[in-house]
Amino acid sequence: MSRKKKSNSGGTQPTPPPKNQRRWYKVDLHLHTPASHDYEEPGTSYLDWLRKAAQQGLEMVAITDHNTVAGISAIRKELDWLTQLEAQGRLTDPERARLQGWREAANQVVVLPGFEFTATFGFHILAIFPAETSIRQLEHILLSMKVPANKLDAGSTETGATTDVLTAYRIIHEAGGLVIAAHANSTHGVAMRNFPFGGQTKIAYTQDPHLDALEVTDLDRPGRSTARFFNGSKSEYPRRMHCLQGSDAHRLTADPRTPKRLGIGDRASELLLDEPTFDALATLLRSKQFDRVRPARPADKPFDPLDVVRDEGPTLVQSFHESAAQRGGKFDAILADLCAFANTAGGVAYIGAGPGKDKLRGLNTPTQVEQEIRRALDERMTPRFEVKIDTVQSGSAKVLRVQVAKGLDLPYALDANRFYVRDEAETTLAVRDEIVALVREALGFEPDSEEPPPLPESPQETAKPARRPPRKAAAQPTAAQPTAAQPTAAQPTAAQPTAAQPVLKQPVLKQPVLKQPAARPLPQPVVEGSSPTSPTDDTTFYLPQVGVEIVDSEERNGHRFYTIRDLRNGHVIKNVTRKGARKLWSYAIQQAEDRPVDPAKIEWRQDTGFVRMERRAGKMRYDLALREKGQIRIFYGVTDDGMDGVWAQFLQDE
Repeated sequence: MSRKKKSNSGGTQPTPPPKNQRRWYKVDLHLHTPASHDYEEPGTSYLDWLRKAAQQGLEMVAITDHNTVAGISAIRKELDWLTQLEAQGRLTDPERARLQGWREAANQVVVLPGFEFTATFGFHILAIFPAETSIRQLEHILLSMKVPANKLDAGSTETGATTDVLTAYRIIHEAGGLVIAAHANSTHGVAMRNFPFGGQTKIAYTQDPHLDALEVTDLDRPGRSTARFFNGSKSEYPRRMHCLQGSDAHRLTADPRTPKRLGIGDRASELLLDEPTFDALATLLRSKQFDRVRPARPADKPFDPLDVVRDEGPTLVQSFHESAAQRGGKFDAILADLCAFANTAGGVAYIGAGPGKDKLRGLNTPTQVEQEIRRALDERMTPRFEVKIDTVQSGSAKVLRVQVAKGLDLPYALDANRFYVRDEAETTLAVRDEIVALVREALGFEPDSEEPPPLPESPQETAKPARRPPRKAAAQPTAAQPTAAQPTAAQPTAAQPTAAQPVLKQPVLKQPVLKQPAARPLPQPVVEGSSPTSPTDDTTFYLPQVGVEIVDSEERNGHRFYTIRDLRNGHVIKNVTRKGARKLWSYAIQQAEDRPVDPAKIEWRQDTGFVRMERRAGKMRYDLALREKGQIRIFYGVTDDGMDGVWAQFLQDE
């Protein structure tokens, strides 16, 4: 029985397998044809293009030429012409061979129409539509986004003043298309490192509800991938994003002289789908099933998801346990991690696997371990929370993967009185102020606010607290510059620094704790007519997202006690000592006491500054400065994944 079926364009598409029989499909959703002005092999025929996709083992592709659908139109016109000649019995032998070639290739590859749109200030957006979408519909969408009519067939990246990014997202989505930020972490991408706009703009461009996914160029790069940044663990970027990769191919095969000029299918993704259709693709990218997207690998080097996460090692949202034995507290350590994930930012615990490249031990009885974990959560966790548990196979080893979302009913405790939080790559018992912060978050208080949240206006309003808004810098008393009020004999002058002082002067503990400003709504990030060097929301700085700020200190009975702000969650913790502090807190106090910052030696770039960098615990740590209204704030131990927006300019190659 033939597996071919007719397509609306007159070609053929593979007959999908029966539903509910998911498998991995090799997909490349960013491909150019000769219709793009910058295509590097202009003599290529469209049939050659599709045959190459089939040869590469691709099962679903999207045509995404620059601001045009001329390539899609050309393919459909040729197929319509050949099928008409066939119906009339007028095909020549070469034409008959060509039509047969189209049908053979199209029977292997589902082709979706789309385009790569150039938005205001040059940001690129992929728009992908159902196979039956007409050329007129696609061109109408381009016209509605202000692509000039006389450039609809040009295939150029330069189109003049078009629609801004957020408006483009909305138009494409409302027209029934998938919205994917093209090469988001690279040139013309909305999440590139040296983002030329303010922090709120990047947040809006990568968290907008009309955006379905991010296309990235480092999906299989462990440790520093864009997918890790957008895993939902950062308060400023709370929406976890689907990340996939595409070739962005402007030629059939890679350029041997410039390996970065990829060919068709050279950087593809694999998606776990019910069938190779637009609807199945859209359902996946609009779901929260993030384990159904992975980078495509050669057949002789199959993708092993555990290799990637083990290379990455423990993180804020990821932990490893080689054993689930009750002896030695190993089982309790698993429960502590799950409690910490629920209290902090969610996460995944891998049981039966350790980090690194050592041989996997796996679990002999994963089903039994799963039952023990579920029973312990029911009996020992207060309040109870749901987990998702599945088994991951790596070679002959079986590893349990336990996924926990950040809880809604904070705080969570193990055995009624042990409250755990995640501290970068470690789980620790929460100190008193962290427990208070969790309770306040559950009640809906803004960070440091004394005002209670408003009562719900109707029973339908959910009790789920809002995510903490982006931390905006504001004029505040700092360790670098005390306020004039309440000087004490314990405060040295700027001319008399001591080893116990972080920077210049220490504010006394009686001064109010630093307060975060009230959140402002996300603005329309870029308005037409505004300058790319001074966008409307770039007038304020946003704090690094990893690190520690010392905001106060006091000496009592010969010991110095610090008040610190943990930039990872915004929590303000009092009575921290150097001896009893956690790793990152201890690092900040050590730097402040042993290596006081000299403002004259800060490398300033406008109002943000670089103090120093050094490797600690396997990561490069940056000490950074912010100058505002005559005050200097110092942020200790910032890592590269916390240096977004203006802070990215200080990143250095290791």
